[in-house]
Amino acid sequence: MDRIHRISEEMKKEVSSIIQNELKDPRLPKLISVVAVNVTKDLRYAKIHVSVLGNEEEKKNAIHGLKSAAGFIRREVGHRMQLRYTPEMQFELDTSIEHGVYITKLINDAVSKDENNS
Repeated sequence: MDRIHRISEEMKKEVSSIIQNELKDPRLPKLISVVAVNVTKDLRYAKIHVSVLGNEEEKKNAIHGLKSAAGFIRREVGHRMQLRYTPEMQFELDTSIEHGVYITKLINDAVSKDENNS
């Protein structure tokens, strides 16, 4: 299990690097980050969770851009990592960062409202 975790973390670094430095797709915004990579035990599939800063249309376009570049990203990861089999990549939008920002805003609003009432 520890090996799968190491591979997932290494793949996360490599995919982030490839997205930031190698891809020239106009659909991809500047602020896109790889939040997590989950590799299956048999190393056949990797679910890549990405966070995109922007509106719904930009997020949808970014996922389409990543899916169309999946073959290139997979080949690059295969060259950079010494694996017998490079997992097939599935990109998913991750909203946890936005959810955290929203929760923080709610907390700050509640605190400022409480201070104003005191």
